[in-house]
Amino acid sequence: MQPTYRPSKKSRARKCGFLARSKTPGGRKVLAARRKVGRKRLGTASWK
Repeated sequence: MQPTYRPSKKSRARKCGFLARSKTPGGRKVLAARRKVGRKRLGTASWK
């Protein structure tokens, strides 16, 4: 049996990165909520 979580920076960025969030209405809601809270990082791709 393989492990449940196989980390990959590329797939993570494509799935839950800033651009991926910006594309969908729900994702834009997520970004708005994170801006409202005052998060330093809005998407996982912008951790650099």
